[in-house]
Amino acid sequence: MRQAQVTRNTLETQITVSINLDGTGTSKFDTGVPFLEHMMDQIARHGLIDLDIVAKGDLHIDAHHTVEDVGITLGQALAKALGDKKGIRRYGHAYVPLDEALSRVVIDLSGRPGLEYGVTYTRAAIGGFDVDLFGEFFRGFVNHAAVTLHIDNLKGQNAHHQAETIFKAFGRALRMAIEHDDRMAGVTPSTKGTLVG
Repeated sequence: MRQAQVTRNTLETQITVSINLDGTGTSKFDTGVPFLEHMMDQIARHGLIDLDIVAKGDLHIDAHHTVEDVGITLGQALAKALGDKKGIRRYGHAYVPLDEALSRVVIDLSGRPGLEYGVTYTRAAIGGFDVDLFGEFFRGFVNHAAVTLHIDNLKGQNAHHQAETIFKAFGRALRMAIEHDDRMAGVTPSTKGTLVG
């Protein structure tokens, strides 16, 4: 089973992420940031990844450190659960609509961190959640998962819909990339022979 648990403690946050890449999409969250939890649920459900995240952060300041550090710890947990990445598809992509909004996410489990984030939200906050923090979440994730990630919101008038299509598409793209490919059993999908580091 491709499972991992990572705990990350700093002076700003204490976070534990448990992940099962071969799960059923069940999730449990205790972060103190409800809209972040709503988005993490999209990853779990649409990625068919079991996800348990507990975070205690300096929310009396704002949600920045908590959201960014959840991204970092999730990236670390994904990398640990994937191991040597032998036999996986490596690449994943998804287009996801929600009413008027449409987003595209493309991922490469390349071993190289890179983020292209093409998102302009129609408002600065969703229910008090600062949408700029999603960029920090994904930046933290790619830097610690060592993946290349392209995120583009192609259409959208409602900021909630924009965010939800992004996270649903991310879950679907990740699900495709981590899937076992029977024709690649025991083989690293790279001419370099490695996707680690």
